[in-house]
Amino acid sequence: MGNDTTATVAETKPWYLSKGVIGALVAAAAIVAGFFGVKIDPTTQQVVADQATAVIAAGVALGGAVLALYGRLKATKLIG
Repeated sequence: MGNDTTATVAETKPWYLSKGVIGALVAAAAIVAGFFGVKIDPTTQQVVADQATAVIAAGVALGGAVLALYGRLKATKLIG
C-alpha cells in the first residue's frame, strides 16, 4: 500500500485584497464613528467594504501597469 498524499497549492492574495480584512476594518471604523455619534448600519458597511475592495484592486492593477510601463521605458536592453 502506497502513501497517496496529494498536495494542493493554495492560492494566496495580498491582505489588502481580502474582503474579510476590509470588512473588519470597515466594521472597526463604524464602531469608532459610533463613539462620535455617527451611526452606520450593516448594509452601508457592506457597501463601503465592497467599494473599498474594488477601489484597492483597481489601484493595484493601475500601479502594476504604470510600474511595467516605467520599467520598459527605463530599460537599457532590447526585448529579444
